[in-house]
Amino acid sequence: MSRSWSRPIHALVGAATALAVLTACGGSADDSPAHGTAEHPVTVSFWAWTKGSQEVVDSFNATHDTIKVKFEEIPSGGLGGYPKIANAVKAGIAPDLLSIEYPQLSAFVSQGSLQDISSYLTDDIKKKFLPQTIEMTTLGGKNWAVPFDAAPQVFYYRKDFFTEHHIALPKTWDDFRTAAADVKKAAPKTRIATFFPDDPTFFQALAWQAGAQWFSAGKDAWKVDTTDPASKRTAEYWQGLIDDKLVSTASSFSPEWTSSLKQGTTVGYLGASWSAGVLAGIVPEEKGKWAAVPLPSWEADKPASGMVGGSTFAVSKNSKKAAAAVEFALWMSTHQDAINARIGASTSSALPASPAMVPIARKAFDTSFYGGQDLYGLFTKVGASIGPDWVWGPSPGATNSALGDELGEVVGGSSTLPHAIKTAHDATVADLKKRGLKVEEPS
Repeated sequence: MSRSWSRPIHALVGAATALAVLTACGGSADDSPAHGTAEHPVTVSFWAWTKGSQEVVDSFNATHDTIKVKFEEIPSGGLGGYPKIANAVKAGIAPDLLSIEYPQLSAFVSQGSLQDISSYLTDDIKKKFLPQTIEMTTLGGKNWAVPFDAAPQVFYYRKDFFTEHHIALPKTWDDFRTAAADVKKAAPKTRIATFFPDDPTFFQALAWQAGAQWFSAGKDAWKVDTTDPASKRTAEYWQGLIDDKLVSTASSFSPEWTSSLKQGTTVGYLGASWSAGVLAGIVPEEKGKWAAVPLPSWEADKPASGMVGGSTFAVSKNSKKAAAAVEFALWMSTHQDAINARIGASTSSALPASPAMVPIARKAFDTSFYGGQDLYGLFTKVGASIGPDWVWGPSPGATNSALGDELGEVVGGSSTLPHAIKTAHDATVADLKKRGLKVEEPS
């Protein structure tokens, strides 16, 4: 296990302390969970949008008789899934189990929407997961979710285009700019990749990779700094690529973006581990033409990556079946039948948060779209380089809303990325103060 993955707990102790006041408003684990019987199984309701969820539920229901799961697919978080969850919690009708990405977990915890599931996650259970994923689901010293996957960022590229035009694969961001110019020179309407203006987590992952640390916590105050040197460096670099029209600025998964992939006018994709399955689903006719390499780094001898998304399973405060819900969540994350069902029977390419499940995922995922490349070997290698110091703040909605609005202005030419991260900073600080949280400005 890498040093990064075995990140010591102390990195989040401060954050945990500052979050204690927030977590106090969360619910507690169900003290009298219903376990059910074969004749009268307890039914757990479950909402998710992640690929393969229906297949996983079907597999679980086929092999378990005291717990049954009722699944409902909801829109992805960015397309309305999170508002749907929040509204359901407020109305007291939320399902037992929810799929929530790491960046959003702290917000739901601070809103008191989830149950503390610490009593169910023993030390032996925690050892089944990458320590970093346990840390990212631990707030205020309590466990709030079961990790499902990790999502290191990598660079997918059209190997046929790069080979035909003798364009060297970028190992550094300087190389990437050179390669971007070479792509444009070889085919003036073609771009090496896309800067997604509608997805703040895309830029955040790039800043994370550069060594940024937007949030940290002292004894009683959050420290917020979205304009640290690493973030400024990242912002200025991508502003240059946008200004010089070396990258596309289509929205993620938009008709414009998918059309450019199909037409071959976008020949690269800065995606996550889960993106491999998504990409193969968008352009199946390009089977065998794509491959993946580690994300370019700022220094050739210092590989690094951030994460784009990554999912967890959390128990809603409305649930009276916490034990059964956690049992199902753990099965989804740590049982080979679940991994086989999700990855073998769908297009998911998720990198399991449980290392023991990676060989199962590697065997289950069809890599023929990528010419048989060992993608899970790549994901594991890149995952080991994920920056260990990133902490998600308690107000991702305010941060992402402000940053997202500004990114739209950036690609429209009326703002810049350096200005965008300053706007995100000011909006985040204002929101935290509005919520009564102490904020310490960067020195």
